[in-house]
Amino acid sequence: MPVSSVVRPTGHPGYSETLPREAESAATARRLVRTALAVWGLEDRTEDAMVVITELVSNAVDHGRLPHIRVIVSRPTENRVRIGVVDRSKTIPMPRTDSNGDQIRGRGLLIVDSLTDRWGTDLYRWGKQVWGELKCEPAP
Repeated sequence: MPVSSVVRPTGHPGYSETLPREAESAATARRLVRTALAVWGLEDRTEDAMVVITELVSNAVDHGRLPHIRVIVSRPTENRVRIGVVDRSKTIPMPRTDSNGDQIRGRGLLIVDSLTDRWGTDLYRWGKQVWGELKCEPAP
């Protein structure tokens, strides 16, 4: 996907891609997010965005129902980037609050919460989108 030299303040273009519901899709999702941030001149948010998309894809891989997920990267306002993953499960994700001993997995939404300005779940008739928004400063 070519990277444009035109910095767009909001909305267009948005980026999305349907991917297999498998752990390896996180790498493709990270490339998509990195491309969108580069086009929008928001490379300073790349590190946090890479962690957020990885956690969201991981959750969708673990809890989705059908063999595909959809990654969506948008810019709803000039100072926000929204990163989301759509799957066909209608189960609303909840951050774990128990320590559960030495368990490594299961804390992804706590990480998303710590790195994003806000996050949430949009329910659809057929599934949901879990998303996180990062604040950003537009390029001068």
